[in-house]
Amino acid sequence: MTVTPDHRISPLSLARAEVRKLPVYNAGLSEGAVKERYGISQVTKLGSNENPYGPSPFALDHWKEIASSLFRYPDASAEALREGLSRQTGIDTDRIVIGNGSEQIIRMICEAFLGPGDRLVTVLPSFGLHLIWPQMMGARAEAIPMTPEVRFDLPALYEAVTSAPLKVLMFSNPSNPVGCMMTGDAMQTLINACPEDTLIVIDEAYWEYARSTQDYADSLSILEKQSRPWMVLRTFSKAYGLAGLRVGYALTSDVGLTAVMTRVRDPFNSNGAALEMARLSLLDQDHMLRTVDATLIEGRVLKSALEERGYFVAQSFANFLFFDARESALALAERLLEHGVIVKPWKEKGYESWIRVSIARSEDSHAFLQAFDHVRQPLNSPTV
Repeated sequence: MTVTPDHRISPLSLARAEVRKLPVYNAGLSEGAVKERYGISQVTKLGSNENPYGPSPFALDHWKEIASSLFRYPDASAEALREGLSRQTGIDTDRIVIGNGSEQIIRMICEAFLGPGDRLVTVLPSFGLHLIWPQMMGARAEAIPMTPEVRFDLPALYEAVTSAPLKVLMFSNPSNPVGCMMTGDAMQTLINACPEDTLIVIDEAYWEYARSTQDYADSLSILEKQSRPWMVLRTFSKAYGLAGLRVGYALTSDVGLTAVMTRVRDPFNSNGAALEMARLSLLDQDHMLRTVDATLIEGRVLKSALEERGYFVAQSFANFLFFDARESALALAERLLEHGVIVKPWKEKGYESWIRVSIARSEDSHAFLQAFDHVRQPLNSPTV
């Protein structure tokens, strides 16, 4: 008997109940997709917080040599990269975990430590995978909203971590998508309030942009002085300009925590070219610091331009801005696409009018503002 497509079993019905309910992470559109859909030749991509200055020239000089070894499996232990990170951070190599981007490490954390009914606390708005991966495991993800000024609501977070059993506390600092930062004193108070068996996860994907800011939390110093298990997540996708190669890493509290993560890690979870480019990029701190400085300067210019137009822009210590467009962010972002500008409209409840725009080169900011002025609603119009 021939089975027609209409009579086949739905694959979704075979999935776990938790998976059937999962939202799909909004990764945004590629430049190619926008060009094809709208029939345009020039695209300004400001939706993914990439470093527009690209990777280290020093690392790129070795690209041909790296490519000649692509027929080899990568070093499953990523020993050379972990040694480089150990020299930079002071964390022993056996307390460093490498991932296929920090997104994979977040997933590994959830697979290793969360099960049905376990409670995780994070913030709202949040990096989507801080909610999606816990939900995949059947955990209860509780997101604490930011204050009306779009900053960490420290009293509410304190209450959340002390009000019930807590398996994992996970949040980004600086925050993604807001860009606000938590000070050292605030982080110390929050961690001290957590139960002794809570896993603390600080996602520092944008650490390089905020680390020299006065009062920015020195998370490693704070975490090393207390007994709870912890991880600090960082990435080569942002300040190091290697988003296309997918390399992230976790610094862990102890060897035992690394061993647990290894149990759920794919044996060859980072490719050889990515590992070597990341290692070489670490050796060129000057390039990374120059691009960070240029980005922060341009960010101040773009923030002022939006504020001069009457928009509220959250304080940011990262390579993006989060602002209230005071209309449907989704509709506004769609109109911007028609002009070849990609931004990220936020979809979480309560933030449907907010847009995250990456900070890039001055010409990119100009293209964004020019398109934005053309398609935005006047501020005295009713909010959609």
